[in-house]
Amino acid sequence: METIADNLRKIGLDIGSVCNRTGRDPSTVRLIAVSKTKPAMLVRKAIDAGQVDIGESYVQEFLEKQGSEELSGQPVRWHFIGHLQSNKVKDIVGRVTLIHGIDKHGTVRELSKRALRRNITADYLIEVNTSGEPTKFGLVPDELTMQAPRFFELPHIRLRGLMTIASPDRKKARHEFRMLANLLDRLRKIAPEPEQLTELSMGMSQDYDIAIEEGATMIRIGTAIFGARNRKMP
Repeated sequence: METIADNLRKIGLDIGSVCNRTGRDPSTVRLIAVSKTKPAMLVRKAIDAGQVDIGESYVQEFLEKQGSEELSGQPVRWHFIGHLQSNKVKDIVGRVTLIHGIDKHGTVRELSKRALRRNITADYLIEVNTSGEPTKFGLVPDELTMQAPRFFELPHIRLRGLMTIASPDRKKARHEFRMLANLLDRLRKIAPEPEQLTELSMGMSQDYDIAIEEGATMIRIGTAIFGARNRKMP
């Protein structure tokens, strides 16, 4: 039976293989182990195997894990990858390395306000709905460049790039990943500090190879590391 450490090694080899055939440096792709609905004990096993970047989608579950005895003092870079609502910003600001799922100016404004109070700079990504599916969160691609100047104006926050959840169909997913990369290029042309826009968070267990081929700098993998997802936490 394969262990979490085995799964991480396999994914690391896959990342290296895809990068080698596409002329990329494997160090430019960051693996985020998505541990939502998984107990802290399993997260600890991933950390013990050398995994540093851990992603969570539910605020309460994240807070419980971060404060758990198993993970106390561990060298973790936490990522919040779920859709973030304005009223939850106060609970995670200053506690995570990067917020992936923001798609409203009001949420960004709240993040700026909370970061200002703590005198920190909070990094975040804008989520884009590249598939057009109504059940998915994210800005419509055409809205992105129109709304982006309002995001750039706010203090104590730093837009680092874009995030998307692609269609389950791999052919469609490739098109959507390419779309996100093109949108980031367009965003850099209007950004006051384009050098900060470096991140493309895209690709999951079923399509991370395609995402890397299309320029992903972060891939979010849960099932291929921890196994099938448990029921959603409250």
